[in-house]
Amino acid sequence: MSNPVQQISNSFWNIRGDLKIGGVLNIGTHASLVKRGNGKFVLLDAYTLRGETKVKVDALTHSGTELEAIINLHPFHTLHVEAVHRQYPQARLYGTQRHRDKFPNLPWESELTESEACAALFAEDLEFAIPAGVDFISANEHLHFSSVLAYHRASRTIHSDDTLMFLQLPGPLGKLKKPQVTFHPTLAKTLERRPGAAADFRNWAQALAARWSDAENLCAAHSATVLGRDNPSASIANRILTALQKVEKTLQAHEKKFG
Repeated sequence: MSNPVQQISNSFWNIRGDLKIGGVLNIGTHASLVKRGNGKFVLLDAYTLRGETKVKVDALTHSGTELEAIINLHPFHTLHVEAVHRQYPQARLYGTQRHRDKFPNLPWESELTESEACAALFAEDLEFAIPAGVDFISANEHLHFSSVLAYHRASRTIHSDDTLMFLQLPGPLGKLKKPQVTFHPTLAKTLERRPGAAADFRNWAQALAARWSDAENLCAAHSATVLGRDNPSASIANRILTALQKVEKTLQAHEKKFG
């Protein structure tokens, strides 16, 4: 990976990592380092830091002494949770209910990542959003649509795991299909099986685009980053609304079946 640490601003760094399916297909993963207004740092999601990446993060955080929290945002992103805690044991550890259930021996803070109490702790620097109308923790462990999205207003950057993706095909294939922001393809299977779920999701996505209308950057886990300085043609908000239009048939089909 040529650039494992992408500096989005003077207070936000996106760490690109490897995640290989079957040991061959690298779909990638990520974490983000955020410098708070108080001068301390938080890590959004867990990815084991090695080599130049760890040197860079340690230089920024004074060997981790200034890293005050690790916030795990996706219930099913768990491969690196223990390792990152071992690397920075002094950082307060936050996770979803599934993180706590999977690693009960880790020193979790009492506030769940998906709770309003956790959001309030970091409200001066970050806003959190959870998709409505879909399962947050699906009973099917292969369905990873939902996560807690984070917005760092100072850098105008959205950090997303799975929920919002930026698909960019590699090599010559990239010339055949223009990169685009999309919702994770498991939406149809994760919409709650009840009346109004599709409408709730549609309203949530529209409200998110409006609430974070000044966003310029999107850092997505298993795909790539959209940086305003490189993609001035369409705002992140418009890209979210366009992604919503592309799943409208899925939402209508759900409404026809469940109401």
